[in-house]
Amino acid sequence: MSNNKFYNALNKIPQSTPPIWFMRQAGRYHSHYQQLKLKYTFEELCKNAELAAEVACGPVEEFDFDVAILFSDILFVLEGLGLELEFNPGPVFKEELNPENYKKFNDIDRAIDHMTFQSNAIKFTRQKLAKDKSLIGFVGGLWTILRFATGQNIEKKNFQNFYIDFMETTLLEVLKRNIRLQLDAGAEVVMMFDSGISSLDNNFFRGKYQLLLKDISNSFPNKVGYYVRGKNYNEISYLSDLPFAGIGVDNGVDLQNIFLNSKFGFIQGNFNEKHLLLDSKELENKLHIFSENIKNIGDLNGWVCGLGHGINKVTPEKNVHLFIETIRKKFG
Repeated sequence: MSNNKFYNALNKIPQSTPPIWFMRQAGRYHSHYQQLKLKYTFEELCKNAELAAEVACGPVEEFDFDVAILFSDILFVLEGLGLELEFNPGPVFKEELNPENYKKFNDIDRAIDHMTFQSNAIKFTRQKLAKDKSLIGFVGGLWTILRFATGQNIEKKNFQNFYIDFMETTLLEVLKRNIRLQLDAGAEVVMMFDSGISSLDNNFFRGKYQLLLKDISNSFPNKVGYYVRGKNYNEISYLSDLPFAGIGVDNGVDLQNIFLNSKFGFIQGNFNEKHLLLDSKELENKLHIFSENIKNIGDLNGWVCGLGHGINKVTPEKNVHLFIETIRKKFG
């Protein structure tokens, strides 16, 4: 049960038309999601397996995406570790992680027991999803999750020993076990989203952090994709020898540099999500320029077409239809 185009991209099998999926494709821009939110809270939609499956499958059925994504949130692992979390509407922690309290949030078994709802959601989503569509899971990147846990301004605080200790021990292990949980439940690949990585010092990224990423990718060869935001190609190239299933980048990165390095698996990206807010004619023009630039790269084996980051909450649905129809026409 897999989408042929996604399977080909994962295995770098030549094909003319790329698979398409968007980060946050199940969410606030979509009327299907909006109707469900009138009846249920965000937490209910995530933690009730049948509802999570309904949300995840909605955009696949509406827009014909090639891939469905587990509907959940990257911060539930922190909730599992004992950090009280609510969404109002964004995530709010009752207590932030700091050098004085972080050692009490280290019960990994408890955290993974808490994450069972993700396993159930993946199973229900697979049952509901069309057989010719793929299903992926996701987790947050180590640094991105840590920034949320510490109030998102960790780079301004002298927390170096603290965050290294927490990432190397508790957070690394809980993420690896969360990835295993999702893969065992039926996810074909688990994406690791490091959207907050732009604030991480480049030397630290190339050194200690790369070793942590190596640990994760070596634990699940060709089963974990890594999305990195806010790093240029020089930094991203340090990841090329790691056995990730593939890499996703934001629209600030030239995809040609990525494709020229054949050591990467699938390559995802990277249309500017802000262009989806334009009127139809302007969007068509941006899609034409994007497509021509991509075609000029030449060998596109492994390409997964998507956005530079998550879809904006005020994106018109007609523009999502236009994007998918245009890409399939130009690369058909």
